[in-house]
Amino acid sequence: MKVIICGAGQVGWQIARHLASERNDVTIVDSNQDLVSRATDTLDVKGVSGFASYPNVLKNAGAEDADMIIAATHSDEVNMVTCQVAHSIFDIPRKIARLRSQSYLDAIYADLYRRDHLPIDVVISPELEVAEAALKRLSSPNAFESETFLNSQAQLLGLHIEDNCPVVNTPLRQLTDLFSTLRVIVVGVRRQGVLFSPNAGDQIFCSDEVYLMCHSNDTIRTLEVFGKSKGEQNRIILIGGGNVGLRIAKSLEDSENRVRAKIIEKNRATAELAASSLERTIVLHGDGLDSGLLEEANVSKTDTIMAVTDDDKTNMLAAVRAKSRGCKKAIALINDPTMSPLMEPLGIDAYINPRSTTVSSILRHIRHGKVKNVYSIGDAEAEVIEAQVMSTSPISGTLIGNIDFPEGVIVGGILKNGDMVKPSSQSKIEEGDIIALFALSKDIPEVERLLQVTIDYF
Repeated sequence: MKVIICGAGQVGWQIARHLASERNDVTIVDSNQDLVSRATDTLDVKGVSGFASYPNVLKNAGAEDADMIIAATHSDEVNMVTCQVAHSIFDIPRKIARLRSQSYLDAIYADLYRRDHLPIDVVISPELEVAEAALKRLSSPNAFESETFLNSQAQLLGLHIEDNCPVVNTPLRQLTDLFSTLRVIVVGVRRQGVLFSPNAGDQIFCSDEVYLMCHSNDTIRTLEVFGKSKGEQNRIILIGGGNVGLRIAKSLEDSENRVRAKIIEKNRATAELAASSLERTIVLHGDGLDSGLLEEANVSKTDTIMAVTDDDKTNMLAAVRAKSRGCKKAIALINDPTMSPLMEPLGIDAYINPRSTTVSSILRHIRHGKVKNVYSIGDAEAEVIEAQVMSTSPISGTLIGNIDFPEGVIVGGILKNGDMVKPSSQSKIEEGDIIALFALSKDIPEVERLLQVTIDYF
Protein backbone atom coordinates (compact mmCIF):
# COMPACT_ATOMS: atom_id res chain seq x y z
CA MET A 1 0.00 0.00 0.00
CA LYS A 2 1.24 3.45 -0.91
CA VAL A 3 0.64 6.01 1.85
CA ILE A 4 1.43 9.72 2.10
CA ILE A 5 1.70 11.11 5.64
CA CYS A 6 1.51 14.89 5.96
CA GLY A 7 3.13 16.11 9.14
CA ALA A 8 6.35 14.69 10.56
CA GLY A 9 5.66 15.49 14.20
CA GLN A 10 5.25 12.87 16.93
CA VAL A 11 1.98 11.44 15.54
CA GLY A 12 3.06 11.45 11.89
CA TRP A 13 6.43 9.91 12.74
CA GLN A 14 4.83 7.10 14.76
CA ILE A 15 2.29 6.30 12.04
CA ALA A 16 5.11 6.24 9.49
CA ARG A 17 7.07 3.95 11.79
CA HIS A 18 4.17 1.50 12.07
CA LEU A 19 3.34 1.42 8.37
CA ALA A 20 6.95 1.25 7.18
CA SER A 21 7.63 -1.70 9.49
CA GLU A 22 4.75 -3.50 7.76
CA ARG A 23 6.45 -3.07 4.39
CA ASN A 24 4.17 -0.33 3.05
CA ASP A 25 5.45 2.34 0.64
CA VAL A 26 5.44 5.43 2.87
CA THR A 27 6.26 9.04 2.00
CA ILE A 28 6.28 11.70 4.71
CA VAL A 29 5.72 15.41 3.93
CA ASP A 30 6.50 18.39 6.14
CA SER A 31 7.46 22.04 5.69
CA ASN A 32 10.23 21.53 8.27
CA GLN A 33 13.21 19.97 6.53
CA ASP A 34 14.76 18.92 9.85
CA LEU A 35 11.71 16.83 10.71
CA VAL A 36 11.69 15.27 7.25
CA SER A 37 15.39 14.41 7.61
CA ARG A 38 14.77 12.85 11.02
CA ALA A 39 12.10 10.60 9.49
CA THR A 40 14.15 9.54 6.47
CA ASP A 41 17.27 8.97 8.57
CA THR A 42 15.55 6.72 11.13
CA LEU A 43 12.76 5.05 9.12
CA ASP A 44 12.43 3.24 5.81
CA VAL A 45 10.42 6.07 4.25
CA LYS A 46 10.75 8.70 1.53
CA GLY A 47 10.67 12.37 2.45
CA VAL A 48 9.42 15.52 0.73
CA SER A 49 9.91 19.02 2.12
CA GLY A 50 7.12 21.51 1.47
CA PHE A 51 3.57 22.52 2.36
CA ALA A 52 1.31 19.48 2.22
CA SER A 53 -1.63 21.39 0.77
CA TYR A 54 0.31 22.45 -2.35
CA PRO A 55 -0.57 20.28 -5.39
CA ASN A 56 3.01 20.23 -6.66
CA VAL A 57 4.28 19.04 -3.26
CA LEU A 58 1.72 16.20 -3.19
CA LYS A 59 2.63 15.30 -6.76
CA ASN A 60 6.30 15.06 -5.75
CA ALA A 61 5.21 12.80 -2.88
CA GLY A 62 3.60 10.39 -5.36
CA ALA A 63 -0.05 11.39 -4.95
CA GLU A 64 -0.94 10.31 -8.50
CA ASP A 65 -0.94 6.64 -7.52
CA ALA A 66 -1.28 6.82 -3.71
CA ASP A 67 -3.81 4.60 -1.91
CA MET A 68 -4.16 6.75 1.20
CA ILE A 69 -3.26 10.14 2.61
CA ILE A 70 -3.09 10.96 6.32
CA ALA A 71 -3.13 14.69 7.08
CA ALA A 72 -1.70 15.20 10.57
CA THR A 73 0.00 18.61 10.42
CA HIS A 74 -0.36 21.12 13.25
CA SER A 75 -2.96 23.10 11.27
CA ASP A 76 -6.59 21.97 10.91
CA GLU A 77 -7.02 24.12 7.83
CA VAL A 78 -3.95 22.69 6.10
CA ASN A 79 -5.20 19.17 6.85
CA MET A 80 -8.63 19.96 5.39
CA VAL A 81 -7.26 21.59 2.23
CA THR A 82 -4.77 18.74 1.81
CA CYS A 83 -7.62 16.22 1.74
CA GLN A 84 -9.55 18.38 -0.74
CA VAL A 85 -6.55 18.61 -3.08
CA ALA A 86 -5.88 14.89 -2.68
CA HIS A 87 -9.46 14.17 -3.74
CA SER A 88 -10.07 16.77 -6.45
CA ILE A 89 -6.74 16.56 -8.27
CA PHE A 90 -5.29 13.14 -7.49
CA ASP A 91 -8.40 11.10 -6.63
CA ILE A 92 -6.72 9.41 -3.65
CA PRO A 93 -9.24 6.79 -2.42
CA ARG A 94 -8.77 7.13 1.36
CA LYS A 95 -8.30 10.41 3.23
CA ILE A 96 -7.80 10.78 7.00
CA ALA A 97 -7.49 14.17 8.73
CA ARG A 98 -6.62 15.13 12.27
CA LEU A 99 -8.76 18.11 13.39
CA ARG A 100 -8.34 19.82 16.75
CA SER A 101 -10.84 22.70 16.71
CA GLN A 102 -14.15 21.77 18.28
CA SER A 103 -15.97 24.02 15.82
CA TYR A 104 -15.14 21.58 13.05
CA LEU A 105 -16.34 18.62 15.10
CA ASP A 106 -19.84 19.74 16.06
CA ALA A 107 -22.36 17.07 15.06
CA ILE A 108 -24.60 19.61 13.34
CA TYR A 109 -21.84 20.20 10.78
CA ALA A 110 -21.26 16.53 10.00
CA ASP A 111 -22.39 17.03 6.38
CA LEU A 112 -19.29 19.17 5.86
CA TYR A 113 -17.23 16.02 5.30
CA ARG A 114 -19.38 14.45 2.59
CA ARG A 115 -17.48 13.55 -0.57
CA ASP A 116 -19.31 16.23 -2.54
CA HIS A 117 -18.44 18.87 0.05
CA LEU A 118 -15.12 18.45 1.88
CA PRO A 119 -14.11 14.86 1.15
CA ILE A 120 -12.59 13.48 4.35
CA ASP A 121 -13.28 9.80 5.01
CA VAL A 122 -12.17 9.77 8.65
CA VAL A 123 -11.85 12.69 11.07
CA ILE A 124 -9.64 12.14 14.12
CA SER A 125 -10.03 14.46 17.11
CA PRO A 126 -7.05 14.31 19.52
CA GLU A 127 -9.01 16.09 22.24
CA LEU A 128 -11.88 13.63 21.99
CA GLU A 129 -9.51 10.65 22.00
CA VAL A 130 -7.60 12.00 25.01
CA ALA A 131 -10.80 12.76 26.94
CA GLU A 132 -12.05 9.21 26.38
CA ALA A 133 -8.68 7.82 27.48
CA ALA A 134 -8.82 9.98 30.61
CA LEU A 135 -12.28 8.68 31.51
CA LYS A 136 -11.04 5.11 31.13
CA ARG A 137 -8.17 5.91 33.50
CA LEU A 138 -10.69 7.23 36.02
CA SER A 139 -12.67 4.00 35.79
CA SER A 140 -9.57 2.10 36.97
CA PRO A 141 -7.49 4.66 38.87
CA ASN A 142 -5.07 2.06 40.24
CA ALA A 143 -4.09 1.00 36.71
CA PHE A 144 -1.55 2.98 34.72
CA GLU A 145 -3.20 1.82 31.51
CA SER A 146 -6.80 0.93 30.70
CA GLU A 147 -8.68 0.12 27.49
CA THR A 148 -11.79 -1.90 26.60
CA PHE A 149 -12.24 -4.52 23.88
CA LEU A 150 -14.76 -7.10 22.68
CA ASN A 151 -17.86 -4.92 22.94
CA SER A 152 -16.62 -3.58 26.30
CA GLN A 153 -16.73 -7.08 27.81
CA ALA A 154 -12.93 -7.28 28.04
CA GLN A 155 -10.68 -4.79 29.76
CA LEU A 156 -6.95 -4.33 29.31
CA LEU A 157 -5.27 -3.21 32.55
CA GLY A 158 -1.68 -2.11 33.11
CA LEU A 159 -0.62 -2.58 36.73
CA HIS A 160 2.54 -1.81 38.72
CA ILE A 161 3.35 -4.83 40.89
CA GLU A 162 4.17 -3.93 44.49
CA ASP A 163 5.17 -5.81 47.63
CA ASN A 164 1.56 -6.35 48.71
CA CYS A 165 0.65 -8.26 45.54
CA PRO A 166 -0.62 -11.72 46.63
CA VAL A 167 0.63 -13.47 43.48
CA VAL A 168 4.25 -12.24 43.52
CA ASN A 169 6.67 -15.06 42.64
CA THR A 170 3.78 -17.29 41.56
CA PRO A 171 4.13 -19.11 38.19
CA LEU A 172 1.39 -17.92 35.86
CA ARG A 173 0.10 -21.46 35.25
CA GLN A 174 -0.82 -21.63 38.94
CA LEU A 175 -3.07 -18.58 38.72
CA THR A 176 -5.69 -20.68 36.94
CA ASP A 177 -5.59 -23.26 39.73
CA LEU A 178 -5.69 -20.67 42.51
CA PHE A 179 -8.42 -18.55 40.92
CA SER A 180 -10.28 -21.00 38.71
CA THR A 181 -13.32 -18.77 38.14
CA LEU A 182 -11.33 -15.59 37.46
CA ARG A 183 -11.41 -14.68 33.78
CA VAL A 184 -8.01 -13.03 33.37
CA ILE A 185 -4.93 -13.58 31.19
CA VAL A 186 -1.50 -12.00 31.74
CA VAL A 187 -0.59 -10.96 28.19
CA GLY A 188 2.50 -8.80 28.72
CA VAL A 189 5.20 -8.05 31.30
CA ARG A 190 7.65 -5.14 31.30
CA ARG A 191 10.71 -5.91 33.43
CA GLN A 192 13.66 -3.54 33.72
CA GLY A 193 12.34 -1.60 30.76
CA VAL A 194 11.89 -4.60 28.44
CA LEU A 195 8.40 -5.71 27.37
CA PHE A 196 7.80 -9.41 26.66
CA SER A 197 4.98 -11.93 26.37
CA PRO A 198 5.21 -14.37 29.30
CA ASN A 199 4.82 -18.13 29.15
CA ALA A 200 3.07 -20.35 31.67
CA GLY A 201 6.22 -20.93 33.70
CA ASP A 202 7.12 -17.26 34.14
CA GLN A 203 6.70 -15.56 37.51
CA ILE A 204 5.64 -12.03 38.39
CA PHE A 205 8.13 -10.04 40.45
CA CYS A 206 7.96 -6.82 42.43
CA SER A 207 8.50 -3.71 40.28
CA ASP A 208 7.18 -5.49 37.18
CA GLU A 209 4.61 -3.75 35.01
CA VAL A 210 2.03 -6.29 33.88
CA TYR A 211 -0.65 -6.06 31.21
CA LEU A 212 -3.78 -8.09 31.92
CA MET A 213 -6.83 -8.89 29.83
CA CYS A 214 -9.84 -9.64 32.03
CA HIS A 215 -13.60 -9.88 31.76
CA SER A 216 -15.10 -6.49 32.62
CA ASN A 217 -17.27 -8.10 35.32
CA ASP A 218 -14.11 -9.45 36.96
CA THR A 219 -12.21 -6.14 37.02
CA ILE A 220 -12.60 -5.45 40.75
CA ARG A 221 -11.63 -8.99 41.72
CA THR A 222 -8.67 -8.93 39.30
CA LEU A 223 -7.40 -5.72 40.88
CA GLU A 224 -7.65 -7.31 44.34
CA VAL A 225 -5.75 -10.43 43.25
CA PHE A 226 -2.92 -8.24 41.98
CA GLY A 227 -2.82 -6.13 45.14
CA LYS A 228 -4.94 -3.19 43.99
CA SER A 229 -8.24 -1.77 45.14
CA LYS A 230 -10.99 -0.37 42.92
CA GLY A 231 -10.91 2.92 44.77
CA GLU A 232 -13.73 5.40 45.18
CA GLN A 233 -14.04 8.13 42.57
CA ASN A 234 -16.52 10.50 44.16
CA ARG A 235 -14.35 13.63 44.31
CA ILE A 236 -12.21 14.70 41.35
CA ILE A 237 -10.16 17.83 40.60
CA LEU A 238 -9.28 18.68 37.01
CA ILE A 239 -6.31 20.98 36.43
CA GLY A 240 -7.04 22.62 33.09
CA GLY A 241 -10.43 23.64 31.75
CA GLY A 242 -9.64 23.66 28.03
CA ASN A 243 -11.15 21.34 25.43
CA VAL A 244 -9.94 18.17 27.14
CA GLY A 245 -10.83 19.18 30.71
CA LEU A 246 -14.22 20.53 29.64
CA ARG A 247 -15.10 17.34 27.76
CA ILE A 248 -14.10 15.20 30.76
CA ALA A 249 -16.19 17.34 33.11
CA LYS A 250 -19.24 17.14 30.82
CA SER A 251 -18.92 13.35 30.65
CA LEU A 252 -18.69 13.15 34.45
CA GLU A 253 -21.83 15.27 34.74
CA ASP A 254 -23.64 12.95 32.31
CA SER A 255 -22.51 9.76 34.09
CA GLU A 256 -24.80 7.79 36.39
CA ASN A 257 -22.33 8.09 39.26
CA ARG A 258 -22.71 11.20 41.38
CA VAL A 259 -19.19 12.54 40.96
CA ARG A 260 -18.25 15.87 42.55
CA ALA A 261 -15.87 17.50 40.09
CA LYS A 262 -13.96 20.77 40.29
CA ILE A 263 -11.90 22.52 37.62
CA ILE A 264 -8.94 24.82 38.23
CA GLU A 265 -8.13 26.92 35.16
CA LYS A 266 -5.47 29.62 34.93
CA ASN A 267 -6.88 31.52 31.93
CA ARG A 268 -9.88 33.67 32.95
CA ALA A 269 -11.66 33.49 29.57
CA THR A 270 -11.28 29.71 29.44
CA ALA A 271 -12.49 29.42 33.05
CA GLU A 272 -15.56 31.55 32.30
CA LEU A 273 -16.37 29.45 29.23
CA ALA A 274 -16.10 26.25 31.26
CA ALA A 275 -18.28 27.67 34.03
CA SER A 276 -20.99 28.69 31.56
CA SER A 277 -20.90 25.27 29.84
CA LEU A 278 -21.20 23.16 32.99
CA GLU A 279 -24.09 22.76 35.42
CA ARG A 280 -22.79 20.98 38.53
CA THR A 281 -19.01 21.38 38.21
CA ILE A 282 -17.31 24.06 40.31
CA VAL A 283 -14.82 26.11 38.28
CA LEU A 284 -12.02 27.96 40.10
CA HIS A 285 -9.93 30.58 38.34
CA GLY A 286 -6.25 30.36 39.25
CA ASP A 287 -2.99 28.45 39.05
CA GLY A 288 -3.24 24.69 39.64
CA LEU A 289 0.20 24.86 41.31
CA ASP A 290 -1.05 27.31 43.94
CA SER A 291 -1.14 25.53 47.32
CA GLY A 292 -3.76 27.90 48.65
CA LEU A 293 -6.07 27.27 45.71
CA LEU A 294 -5.61 23.52 46.05
CA GLU A 295 -6.59 23.80 49.70
CA GLU A 296 -9.63 25.83 48.68
CA ALA A 297 -10.55 22.99 46.31
CA ASN A 298 -10.28 20.61 49.31
CA VAL A 299 -7.48 18.59 47.71
CA SER A 300 -6.77 16.58 50.88
CA LYS A 301 -10.20 14.91 50.60
CA THR A 302 -10.04 14.42 46.85
CA ASP A 303 -9.94 10.90 45.40
CA THR A 304 -8.15 11.78 42.14
CA ILE A 305 -6.52 14.80 40.60
CA MET A 306 -6.19 14.82 36.83
CA ALA A 307 -3.84 17.40 35.31
CA VAL A 308 -4.76 17.96 31.64
CA THR A 309 -3.27 21.33 30.68
CA ASP A 310 -1.26 21.69 27.47
CA ASP A 311 2.03 21.85 29.42
CA ASP A 312 3.67 18.60 30.54
CA LYS A 313 5.71 20.15 33.36
CA THR A 314 2.68 21.92 34.81
CA ASN A 315 0.75 18.65 34.75
CA MET A 316 3.55 16.75 36.48
CA LEU A 317 4.16 19.39 39.14
CA ALA A 318 0.44 19.85 39.82
CA ALA A 319 0.06 16.09 40.25
CA VAL A 320 3.03 15.90 42.63
CA ARG A 321 1.84 18.87 44.68
CA ALA A 322 -1.68 17.49 44.97
CA LYS A 323 -0.35 14.11 46.17
CA SER A 324 1.82 15.90 48.76
CA ARG A 325 -1.32 17.68 50.02
CA GLY A 326 -3.22 14.45 50.61
CA CYS A 327 -4.86 13.62 47.27
CA LYS A 328 -5.14 9.82 46.93
CA LYS A 329 -4.40 9.42 43.20
CA ALA A 330 -2.77 11.58 40.53
CA ILE A 331 -3.07 11.26 36.75
CA ALA A 332 -1.15 13.52 34.35
CA LEU A 333 -1.40 14.25 30.64
CA ILE A 334 2.10 13.84 29.19
CA ASN A 335 2.86 14.68 25.55
CA ASP A 336 6.58 13.97 25.73
CA PRO A 337 7.09 10.18 26.00
CA THR A 338 10.62 10.65 27.36
CA MET A 339 9.00 11.96 30.55
CA SER A 340 7.20 8.68 31.27
CA PRO A 341 10.10 7.09 33.27
CA LEU A 342 9.73 9.96 35.75
CA MET A 343 6.15 9.06 36.67
CA GLU A 344 6.88 6.34 39.20
CA PRO A 345 9.72 8.17 41.04
CA LEU A 346 7.50 11.25 41.31
CA GLY A 347 4.58 9.25 42.69
CA ILE A 348 2.28 9.92 39.73
CA ASP A 349 -0.08 6.96 39.51
CA ALA A 350 -0.91 7.04 35.80
CA TYR A 351 -0.39 9.17 32.73
CA ILE A 352 -2.15 9.72 29.43
CA ASN A 353 -0.13 9.88 26.23
CA PRO A 354 -2.06 11.86 23.56
CA ARG A 355 0.29 10.63 20.86
CA SER A 356 -0.41 7.00 21.69
CA THR A 357 -4.19 7.52 21.75
CA THR A 358 -4.17 9.36 18.41
CA VAL A 359 -1.86 6.79 16.80
CA SER A 360 -4.13 3.98 18.02
CA SER A 361 -7.17 5.75 16.59
CA ILE A 362 -5.54 6.26 13.17
CA LEU A 363 -4.29 2.65 13.04
CA ARG A 364 -7.82 1.50 13.81
CA HIS A 365 -9.01 3.17 10.61
CA ILE A 366 -6.25 2.19 8.22
CA ARG A 367 -6.20 -1.55 8.77
CA HIS A 368 -8.52 -3.96 7.04
CA GLY A 369 -12.23 -3.75 7.83
CA LYS A 370 -12.19 -6.99 9.84
CA VAL A 371 -9.92 -5.30 12.38
CA LYS A 372 -12.25 -3.78 14.97
CA ASN A 373 -9.74 -2.06 17.21
CA VAL A 374 -6.03 -1.40 17.55
CA TYR A 375 -4.36 -0.14 20.71
CA SER A 376 -0.71 0.87 20.75
CA ILE A 377 1.25 0.04 23.92
CA GLY A 378 4.28 1.95 25.15
CA ASP A 379 6.64 3.45 22.61
CA ALA A 380 5.24 1.34 19.76
CA GLU A 381 6.48 -1.73 21.67
CA ALA A 382 3.33 -3.77 21.14
CA GLU A 383 -0.28 -3.64 20.01
CA VAL A 384 -3.53 -5.16 21.11
CA ILE A 385 -5.39 -6.08 17.93
CA GLU A 386 -9.08 -6.94 17.97
CA ALA A 387 -10.26 -8.65 14.79
CA GLN A 388 -12.99 -10.88 13.44
CA VAL A 389 -11.87 -14.29 12.22
CA MET A 390 -12.51 -14.84 8.50
CA SER A 391 -13.28 -18.18 6.87
CA THR A 392 -10.07 -17.89 4.84
CA SER A 393 -7.91 -17.34 7.92
CA PRO A 394 -5.41 -20.12 8.67
CA ILE A 395 -6.54 -20.11 12.33
CA SER A 396 -10.25 -20.66 11.58
CA GLY A 397 -11.47 -24.00 12.95
CA THR A 398 -8.23 -24.57 14.89
CA LEU A 399 -7.53 -25.08 18.59
CA ILE A 400 -5.40 -22.28 20.07
CA GLY A 401 -2.87 -24.86 21.25
CA ASN A 402 -2.37 -25.98 17.64
CA ILE A 403 -1.88 -22.49 16.18
CA ASP A 404 1.72 -21.55 15.45
CA PHE A 405 1.57 -18.08 16.97
CA PRO A 406 4.89 -16.21 17.29
CA GLU A 407 6.41 -16.14 20.80
CA GLY A 408 5.38 -12.51 21.25
CA VAL A 409 1.65 -13.16 20.68
CA ILE A 410 -0.97 -14.13 23.27
CA VAL A 411 -4.74 -14.47 22.82
CA GLY A 412 -6.29 -12.31 25.55
CA GLY A 413 -9.98 -12.95 24.90
CA ILE A 414 -12.53 -14.40 22.48
CA LEU A 415 -16.01 -13.09 21.73
CA LYS A 416 -18.24 -16.03 20.78
CA ASN A 417 -21.89 -15.45 19.92
CA GLY A 418 -21.78 -12.13 21.74
CA ASP A 419 -20.18 -13.42 24.95
CA MET A 420 -16.54 -13.08 26.00
CA VAL A 421 -14.79 -16.31 27.02
CA LYS A 422 -11.39 -16.80 28.59
CA PRO A 423 -9.14 -18.54 26.05
CA SER A 424 -7.22 -21.74 26.74
CA SER A 425 -5.14 -24.09 24.64
CA GLN A 426 -8.30 -26.14 24.02
CA SER A 427 -10.38 -23.17 22.82
CA LYS A 428 -11.34 -23.49 19.15
CA ILE A 429 -11.15 -20.37 17.02
CA GLU A 430 -14.09 -20.36 14.61
CA GLU A 431 -15.23 -18.21 11.71
CA GLY A 432 -17.05 -15.12 12.99
CA ASP A 433 -15.32 -15.12 16.38
CA ILE A 434 -13.79 -11.83 17.46
CA ILE A 435 -10.41 -12.23 19.15
CA ALA A 436 -8.20 -9.82 21.06
CA LEU A 437 -4.49 -10.48 20.56
CA PHE A 438 -1.51 -8.97 22.36
CA ALA A 439 1.40 -8.83 19.91
CA LEU A 440 4.90 -7.43 20.16
CA SER A 441 5.62 -5.05 17.27
CA LYS A 442 8.00 -7.45 15.51
CA ASP A 443 5.26 -10.09 15.34
CA ILE A 444 2.44 -7.91 13.96
CA PRO A 445 3.03 -8.79 10.26
CA GLU A 446 2.68 -12.48 11.11
CA VAL A 447 -0.50 -11.78 13.10
CA GLU A 448 -1.96 -9.97 10.11
CA ARG A 449 -1.07 -12.94 7.90
CA LEU A 450 -2.80 -15.33 10.28
CA LEU A 451 -5.86 -13.09 10.42
CA GLN A 452 -5.82 -12.48 6.66
CA VAL A 453 -6.14 -8.73 7.15
CA THR A 454 -3.64 -7.34 4.68
CA ILE A 455 -5.31 -8.46 1.45
CA ASP A 456 -7.29 -5.26 1.18
CA TYR A 457 -7.28 -2.21 3.39
CA PHE A 458 -10.62 -0.83 2.26
